[in-house]
Amino acid sequence: MFDKDRDFSLVLSGGGALGIAHIGVIEDIQRLHLTPKEIVGTSMGAIIGACFAIGMSSSKIYTLFEKFANVLNWIKLSFDGNAVIKHKKIKEIFEEIFDDKKISSTTIPLKIVTTRLKTGEKRVFSSQDDIKIVDALLASMAIPGIFEEHIIDDEVYVDGFLCENLGVLECSYKQVLAVDVLGKNSFESNLPNKKLKTLNVANMFEKSMRLLIYNQTQTNISICDKEIYLIEPDTKKYKTFHFHKYNEIYPLGVGLLKIS
Repeated sequence: MFDKDRDFSLVLSGGGALGIAHIGVIEDIQRLHLTPKEIVGTSMGAIIGACFAIGMSSSKIYTLFEKFANVLNWIKLSFDGNAVIKHKKIKEIFEEIFDDKKISSTTIPLKIVTTRLKTGEKRVFSSQDDIKIVDALLASMAIPGIFEEHIIDDEVYVDGFLCENLGVLECSYKQVLAVDVLGKNSFESNLPNKKLKTLNVANMFEKSMRLLIYNQTQTNISICDKEIYLIEPDTKKYKTFHFHKYNEIYPLGVGLLKIS
């Protein structure tokens, strides 16, 4: 059981559209009148965590994803460079939400996990860094080859999932509430069995990625010296690109937080 009377770090994993389930957990946190002492987020977890960190309610965060439901609102295809999607439209949405706010000015201290593309090293942006929230988010969600990489102070950054999809190793507090939308409940145990081989291949690729990330997370949890209360929403029926199903994914995180 989670101890509501102790300080805690809140950790939100990456997972594309599956991360919308984080909003359901935040709804529980706010309903129980709990406030994390810090928020650690990767990729989609960083986006939702940043919204929470500046004081937004779960219902307000949820309404934002109406913009993401229609991919045409945030996807701008690229015909040059190293990625399929430019982040111009996404940046505009982020700027509507966060304006010029810096990561050092959030109501709840925020840490955003990214990866240095040149070296593969993990880089965690926090209140000690004098950068905009928008920049840290664009770096944390930049899946190589899919979303355009982001440059901060002449350094190229990409998605934090390459290093730590669930940032439990970045926590400052002993008690950790960690939400992993790519956890053990995110993949089917059976092989895909579609009529079209191309669908089976795509499903096998996504399942392989989920297993890879899951094993990375399990390793990090095993070496973490914190007391981790782990929530793993049942996201196996949904794909990481199912943003149009936000109204189905959001409830997957509701009611999973049990307190003592």
